[in-house]
Amino acid sequence: MSVARPVFDRRIFWDVDYERMDLDAKWRFVIERVFERGDVEDIRQCRRYYGDDKVRTALLEAKFLPEHRLSLASAVVDEPLESFRCYMLKRSHPGLSPY
Repeated sequence: MSVARPVFDRRIFWDVDYERMDLDAKWRFVIERVFERGDVEDIRQCRRYYGDDKVRTALLEAKFLPEHRLSLASAVVDEPLESFRCYMLKRSHPGLSPY
């Protein structure tokens, strides 16, 4: 049983040709972008299309997620922040405080 192609908000993929993009080949990019810029419905569609295992893998290995979305990703995949690559990279290279 195949899952229908998700319809994400166009603002998420403003810089690429979404209609021609191969969602299966670029699954990591799509998942990261949806969690970075999407809303709750986009995230639901992403999880339905790719499954929780691929979503977990893509998020845990992502090089960057905004801080507020990292907490959301942690809750969705039920992993502590320390399990995320982007969290550990940020801690190992501290910069200016965001405040």
